[in-house]
Amino acid sequence: MKIIAVANQKGGVGKTTTSMNLSVCLAELGKKVLLVDLDPQANASSGLGVDIENGTSAYLPMLGEMALQDCIVATAYKNLWVVPANLDLAGVEVELIRAGDHLTRLRRAFEQIRQAAAFDYVLLDCPPSLGVLMTNALSAADEILVPLQCEYYSLEGLAKIIGVCEQLRDAGANPDLQLCGIVMTMYLRTNHANQVIAEIQKHYGEVIFKTVIPRTIRLAEAPSHGQPIVQYESSGLGAAAYRALAKEFLARESAPTQEAQA
Repeated sequence: MKIIAVANQKGGVGKTTTSMNLSVCLAELGKKVLLVDLDPQANASSGLGVDIENGTSAYLPMLGEMALQDCIVATAYKNLWVVPANLDLAGVEVELIRAGDHLTRLRRAFEQIRQAAAFDYVLLDCPPSLGVLMTNALSAADEILVPLQCEYYSLEGLAKIIGVCEQLRDAGANPDLQLCGIVMTMYLRTNHANQVIAEIQKHYGEVIFKTVIPRTIRLAEAPSHGQPIVQYESSGLGAAAYRALAKEFLARESAPTQEAQA
């Protein structure tokens, strides 16, 4: 089982869209996938049509008051399960900030799930901030996947999150954390977008996924209908892109070595 944090402290870059649709596409390819929604806004949960009013989230497991596996609920999609989010998660910032082990609470909550090895992949949809929830996700993860919008401001944000990964490794919270890859999102066929991709390729090379996620109206609409893009518009550009990303992701996972490191 591999845990992958889908993270970027900048909002509006397609992070939740990527978490949700990559999870569905991996499940579609026969992998057993658990999506853990760590954003109090619960957009990944509602985007999959999951009821977020039942009070289940990673909040109590992170406080040590409930087992994380007891928070797992089935989705309407074969091979895909989710730990939903709710507004209670916002309270984690306040309740854990003074705890000496506040960086590793989620890592500890995953211990039994790792031992059971019931899933092939666990994707953590992180909130758009560098607070306790994201640092817990990065401490619990084996790898980090960074969705990056095709604009120049993204370069600054990428440097920040890679810096956080280095700090967590140096602090001993997660010395083995690696960079799974960078996914370019919200792509429009413009000179600016192409220049941004070229600049990032110059600095990060093969770490960048070849699959680029386009900006489409259907991708933006799908969550409001409680559906991933592969159900909302199965034959569209967005669905094709995420299916291609899932296949490229699995091809990288099956490669003999993973050289990229955050």
